[in-house]
Formats: sequence, C-alpha cells, structure tokens
Amino acid sequence: MPDDGCLFCRIVAGEVEGHLVLDEPDVAAFLDVRPLFKGHTLLVPRAHVVTLPDLPADQRDGFLAAAQRLATAMVDGLGAQGSFVAMNNVVSQSVAHLHCHVVPRTKGDGLRGFFWPRTKYDEGEAAAYARRLRGAIGPAVG
Repeated sequence: MPDDGCLFCRIVAGEVEGHLVLDEPDVAAFLDVRPLFKGHTLLVPRAHVVTLPDLPADQRDGFLAAAQRLATAMVDGLGAQGSFVAMNNVVSQSVAHLHCHVVPRTKGDGLRGFFWPRTKYDEGEAAAYARRLRGAIGPAVG
C-alpha cells in the first residue's frame, strides 16, 4: 500500500517527477537526484516498505533480481567497469522507504570508504541517462 506522505511512493505513482529507469508491477527504479555518479539509481518496492527486514518474503527474489539487472545495466548501458550496490536501514536512510542504491563504478572514480562526492545532472542529461539504462535493462526475466 502506498504512503501519501512518502516521496518515493509519490515518484512511483507519477505525482512527483522522477527519471524512471525501471517500471514493473512490484518494483520501480529512478535516478537519484543527488547522484554519487551519473546513472546512480534507486530501486524501490512499489508497496510502501520502510526497511529490508520489512520486505515481504514473496518480494525478496524479485527485488534482488531487479537490483541484479540494474547492476548489469550500469556496465552495458553506461560503460561502467562495475557497480556499487547498497541499502541503509533507518540510519542514513534519508527517505523512510526501502531503496537500494545501484551506482556505476570505474576504477579511479574517487569513491573511497563512505565519504562520497555528489554531482548534478546538466539540463536534459538525467533523461538521457535514464533512457540508456532502460535500454540496457531489457524485459523482465521471470
């Protein structure tokens, strides 16, 4: 069930603008507005779930499968050498809706430990990154 006060629920519902990368029945993914690196994507369950321990068991495999596809898309769609995949639960969770960060990585990109630089998209650039990732994800695998 969506939470009307939750920013991520509102993005998934189309009430707040977001650059969607993945739009499926149980999950959605969109670009982070303050990316570590361009292409940084947030994967969320459509249902309002606050933390990973709250995610219903019947949604775990689909959620992880979507994260796996996004990690692959970072390489195939953006030319990254790899990816960083992470979730916070309560502490450092800026929006109280479960979200998995999938970040493109390249050797020497400057990401060290947990002191992460943030960047911004230029005009129209976010839409282009989202389009490239959508193209690399392809159809859902059952």
